[in-house]
Amino acid sequence: MSTTISLLDLNNYQPLDSLSPENLKEIASKLEAVELESGDTVFSEGDRDDRHIFLHSGNVNLVKAGGSLKTIEAGSADATTAIAHIIPRNFSCVASSDAVIFKIDAELLDTMLAWNQTSSFSVEELSTDVDDDDWMMRILQTDAFRRIPPANIQAIFTSLEDIEVEAGDSIIRQGDPGDYFYIIKSGRCMVTRKMPGQDKEIKLADLNQGSTFGEEALISDAVRNASIVMLSNGVLSRLSKENFLKLLNEPMIEMTDYTSARQKVNNGEAQWLDIRLPAEYESAYIRGATHLPLIFLRMKLKELDKLKNYILYCDTERRSSSACYILSERGFKTTVLMNGLKDVPEEDMEGTNIQEYST
Repeated sequence: MSTTISLLDLNNYQPLDSLSPENLKEIASKLEAVELESGDTVFSEGDRDDRHIFLHSGNVNLVKAGGSLKTIEAGSADATTAIAHIIPRNFSCVASSDAVIFKIDAELLDTMLAWNQTSSFSVEELSTDVDDDDWMMRILQTDAFRRIPPANIQAIFTSLEDIEVEAGDSIIRQGDPGDYFYIIKSGRCMVTRKMPGQDKEIKLADLNQGSTFGEEALISDAVRNASIVMLSNGVLSRLSKENFLKLLNEPMIEMTDYTSARQKVNNGEAQWLDIRLPAEYESAYIRGATHLPLIFLRMKLKELDKLKNYILYCDTERRSSSACYILSERGFKTTVLMNGLKDVPEEDMEGTNIQEYST
């Protein structure tokens, strides 16, 4: 019998309790609940799976070098946040009783938090059809959308034009100028290309719900390099070239890897800025970082120095990219830490998770 995690349950966890009901509902629909028996492994030392793992019922032990570091009981203060979310895992976690955990994709959670903390729109407001949620979430986690600020995402979705298509309809013809960027809301299509000197078209791929196409010709200002025909009836959303270039292509956010960022900070050329919520920051943060949650960023701009170069980070890149966009618009020098905290070694971090679980 599978376990159901209710919205009321989710509201007992941080930072889930900061989400709007609509965005929390989206999280609930995508989480994975896992039933465990005593002795089952939750995660192992060195694991790089960055999903947030929460304890719903039962007890788990944090273990290192064969010794138990700590027991976490469901319902306790320690269980209100993700279980020791340090990537890669610096110890193992094992169920010490029958237990239920649930896992949430880190990128999805950061997306929902970014939306909540930078604007007033939600998944429900972006979609006019409840059945649209799946295609939309797939789109939001693609490379094309991953670093787009929430305000731009809102503008993109409100600028999209839906068109109904039928099997056999030609959407893009090879050699034509680029005019639209397309998203498949429903249906399937086929990508083909005619090679030089040949009359027959070669099939390149089938595209399904959530797939996108048409951006290459818009970015390069070249003609279409392939043809696309519908294989079934469906609905496409399209974005004009002008809106695509303005909303998707122009927002360039400077990224940096951890090694380069640390060197700049150590040389006095930059300052770490952690934009996560307080509970997240307190559990683990980069040593020497300034803390200013994204949700308060606009209200506390006076606390920041426009002469400094701030290197922003969160768990992934979603919220830090949003903060970078907000600060850049207001004249601040900002860079986003690539991959968030995933590449930060434990010895460069502080916080309750680091202090309690280090040996």
